[in-house]
Amino acid sequence: MKFSYSWLKEYVKKLPRPEKLANLLTMHSFEVREIEKSGNDYLLDIDVLPNRAHDCLCYLGVAKECAALVKSKVKIRPLTGGIQGSKLTESKNLKTLNFISVEVKEKTSCPRYTVRIISGVKIGPSPEWLKNKIKAIGQKPINNVVDATNYVMFQIGQPLHAFDYEKITGKKIIVRKSRSGEKITTLDGEICELDNSILVIADEKTPLALAGVKGGEKAEITPKTKIIILESANFDIHAVRNTVKKTGIKTDASIRFEYGLDPNLTLEAINIVAGLIKNIAGGEITNGTIDIYPQKVFAKKIKLNLQKIENVLGIKITSLKIKEILESLGFEVEDSLKVVVPTIRQDVEIEEDLIEEIARIIGYENIPLQQPIGLLGLSRVDNNLTITNKVKSILESLGFSEVYNFSFVGENDIEKLKLDKDGYLELKNPLSVGLKYLRKDLLVGLLKNVKDNAKCFLNTANVIKIFELGNVYFDSGNGKTKEEKMLSGIIAGKEEKIKGEKFYELKGAIDGLLNKLGITDQWYDDFEATSEWTDDIFWQETGTAEIKIGNKEVGFLGHINPQILNKLGIDGIVVAFNLNFEKILKLAEEELIYRPPSPYPAAIRDLAIFVDIRDRVADVLNIIEIVGGELVQDVDLFDIYEGEGLLGGKKSLAFHIIYQSYEKTLKDEEIDKIHRRIIRELEKNKNWRVRR
Repeated sequence: MKFSYSWLKEYVKKLPRPEKLANLLTMHSFEVREIEKSGNDYLLDIDVLPNRAHDCLCYLGVAKECAALVKSKVKIRPLTGGIQGSKLTESKNLKTLNFISVEVKEKTSCPRYTVRIISGVKIGPSPEWLKNKIKAIGQKPINNVVDATNYVMFQIGQPLHAFDYEKITGKKIIVRKSRSGEKITTLDGEICELDNSILVIADEKTPLALAGVKGGEKAEITPKTKIIILESANFDIHAVRNTVKKTGIKTDASIRFEYGLDPNLTLEAINIVAGLIKNIAGGEITNGTIDIYPQKVFAKKIKLNLQKIENVLGIKITSLKIKEILESLGFEVEDSLKVVVPTIRQDVEIEEDLIEEIARIIGYENIPLQQPIGLLGLSRVDNNLTITNKVKSILESLGFSEVYNFSFVGENDIEKLKLDKDGYLELKNPLSVGLKYLRKDLLVGLLKNVKDNAKCFLNTANVIKIFELGNVYFDSGNGKTKEEKMLSGIIAGKEEKIKGEKFYELKGAIDGLLNKLGITDQWYDDFEATSEWTDDIFWQETGTAEIKIGNKEVGFLGHINPQILNKLGIDGIVVAFNLNFEKILKLAEEELIYRPPSPYPAAIRDLAIFVDIRDRVADVLNIIEIVGGELVQDVDLFDIYEGEGLLGGKKSLAFHIIYQSYEKTLKDEEIDKIHRRIIRELEKNKNWRVRR
């Protein structure tokens, strides 16, 4: 916001030159982005931060900051006497209640609503001094009443509005929500169609204004206006933001309400503007105000501890100095450093907030550096974090890049991919339509990464290799929700020839990852997507496997369904893995019983078998392990083939069988004997045939 230097100088006695003032404000309060020469004046572009918008988007607020920094006082004219200093006088004969009544139906959205009436005003141009003030704040002078309301808003921060009394149907003001289908034409001629959620100021028939945002054309002040209703209200942050979002209208008033205002400002502001209007537009101020304020806001008190202040700041400071600083900022300091926080300072909630106020006025550059004093101990090792970092490091060493995606998916994603919508958790207040649901799977985000980056990456490399470690969310039944951490990765490429090659590259990456985590009993079973944390629509029926550790299912590995790729516009082959990271963590952390390696050499025999396409890998593995007994140390499925060269309904499984004894070196005859016994047992199933 741009502030007139000459206007600020009216409030502060010893205001330094603009350049020095800008430096002081930047060091202690707000950044001054620019100083602009404007005729005989200077405009300071001050970046008022959101936490101080409620009290410093006005001249009085910034003037208090300036006064505190230069150890001066703020000159505040009598608030009941109008801007020009004359006393606020009310009519003895005209009573406000005889003119108008007010009903606030939405008390949460409108905590306070204050009304005054001035009768017999003469609408015309503002006096030159007021025109100059309005121009200095970047506004266009309109007429004496409207200019007065704008002037007071910029003076103390409270937005005000004036209605033409004679244009109000039923002589009643109603604060309510709009009705679906209602319309309002704003002061600048824009027609807004309203729904049932927008807060409006209305008479008995139609809306008169968008509450806290903009007035309507119906009760606009014109040269014919004789009686005006002055409105000074406090509107809820969320109600005003909703109106701004729905209508697209943003004003100086709405900006102030969106940051939150002190409801105790309304009466102060309406008295100031009423006195000013009477001085420049004539008329009589009717006797009394209508002030609907059911839940009054009172100043809070915070007890300061001198020792804590010294501990936090690292310097010695006297109670007298603390009192001086806080009182210069508008706080009241009672005995024993009990501080009364004015209601306008909504940013001050706790003791530390007051200590920060003290520190910034002293100047952070004036607080000397000190070595911290305290006992240092070894931090507790976080195994989960250690394993997480190790997993990321392993995958990065294998050529994968980590990605971070939003934890949300949109309705378009679910409908386009034909995902099961019932399994997704819908947000009550989504940031946008595209972020309406919590994700149930990491694959949606990873596949969209492939689509968005395919052209860039595939022009310079054959493949894209990415992974993500993040949380997924789903409905676990009975109205309960569940959150789990997943690890998913993708290898994507254009060439058809990578189809088999990349599947086994990904399988090798998973084996290497698990082995480096101390997990060695992983194996791969036929695909059957029964887990709640994956959707089987992602996976191709063939060329996909379940990842198991012992008898526990921990994830999936395989080809992404070509139909999914087509719907996302991905041209190429994509293989992926999906691991339940929480299960991996638990298995990696379990204490393993140490067994020394055998001192005798191992021997490997390969075995390939034709089975029905619906037969499970686990059934074959069980027979191999049972028949082989203790001499079979490990069985590794290294190939699954389905396609050309096989009879219909068949697939080929290929295994490495590792034979090893802890007692002696096995002879070829002994290994061959066990191997033949395994083959005979497998071929007892008439639908299975071992390749010779």
